[in-house]
Order: sequence, then C-alpha cells, then structure tokens
Amino acid sequence: MGIGFERVAGIDGKERPELMLQPQHAIHAIRPLSSSEIACLHSHRACWTIIAQDEAPYGAVFEDDMVFSSKAGALLGDTSWVPADADVVKLETFFSTTVIQRRRTSAGHGFSMVRLRKGHPGAGGYLLSRQTARDFLEATAQVNIATDDLIFNPILSAGKTIYQLVPALCAQDQFIGGKLPSLLDQERDAARTASGLMGRQRKPMAVRISREAGRTARWIADFCRFRQRIVVPLDPIEATD
Repeated sequence: MGIGFERVAGIDGKERPELMLQPQHAIHAIRPLSSSEIACLHSHRACWTIIAQDEAPYGAVFEDDMVFSSKAGALLGDTSWVPADADVVKLETFFSTTVIQRRRTSAGHGFSMVRLRKGHPGAGGYLLSRQTARDFLEATAQVNIATDDLIFNPILSAGKTIYQLVPALCAQDQFIGGKLPSLLDQERDAARTASGLMGRQRKPMAVRISREAGRTARWIADFCRFRQRIVVPLDPIEATD
C-alpha cells in the first residue's frame, strides 16, 4: 500500500491466564466472553497503548486477516480528511445492517464520512484519536469486554463521536475469499448455542407481528431523524496476484 505499519504481537490467553480472571462487563452476563475474545481485547489494548503514547493525533488499528481496498494507501497516507470532532472512524464493513446519518462529507478518493448511529460488528479496521485510545485503556484496565462492543455499541460508546467510512476501506478475509473462518465467530456461535440464545423455538404469530411493527416504527423514526439503514459496501479490493 506504500505506507508503513508497525506489527504488534497478539496476546496469547494461554500465556496470560491472569487476564482471563478479570471481571467481565455486565453485558456479557448471559454469554461470557471466550478466551479468544479476551485475548483479542488485550491485543487491541497493546495497540491503544502505542497510539496513546505517540505524538500523532490519530492511529489506525488493523487485524491481520483484513483485505484492503486498492485505494487504502492513498487514503491512509494523509489524515486531513478525518473530521475534527471524530473520536473513532470505522474503516471496516462486516456486511451487516447498521444505521448511519444521511448527511455525508467527502473524504476524497471516492469515500464519504457519515456518523454511525447503531452498532456495527467487527473491530478489524478502525482509526481512533490519541485521547480515545487513552479512554479505552482506562475503561478496560480492570474489566474485560468484547472489543467491538466497547468501540461501536452506542450504549457503551456514549459520548464518543463515531464515524463510518463509506464505502469501507477493508473487510475480513472470510467475507472475501472464505479462506480464514473467524475463530471468534465460531466460539461466539458455540457459546450462544450453549446458553440457549440460538436454536430457540419459532415465535408465535402475534410476537412476530409485534416485532415487524417495531421494525417499521424504528424505520419511520430513523427516517424522521435523517438516518438510513445500510449494509456498508466494500470499495474494490487490492489485487492479490
């Protein structure tokens, strides 16, 4: 991509058993975090520590299974496109429905910046400010929490200004070539099954109608607040041959 990266060694939970013993955030009461998720959090904490101590106003974090747009080097080589009020910019898409503000600001190279108004899974690629890195380090000093929940769950990131890059700059390889199935996703599904969160019986018709009515009401509310439901697309990826 024509830009330099600093590779940070991931945390191995087997070598740091004390991290597994830290309390977990209350949102994980029904389905506790797996050892891989906890190790993932502390791997990101290692990156946040570097950003928090650096002189640059922003730093970008990418997991090692990301596939990038062919324009990644051009965009990441200059951060003048980052809004002054941005605490975090999600550069990744997880190809799941989320909600964004309809107003768009050009980021150049065919990209736009929009406010992210709903959770968007994944923490494989994002940019954050130096102060936000410090805040995340403080928030997770004694408590384990899923990394993407901490950053992109509006309830947990209240007070932070979160943007989404559209189209996205990167995505996990599992979505592009199916070469690297996500261990975290497999463990999460297994944990949901064990806790009864998956495989439950079909809801009664009245419940399903009520749920659809709720979806319609949320859509109307989003429309009135100039918000839009979207699956964030991925910009054409860089050739690998």
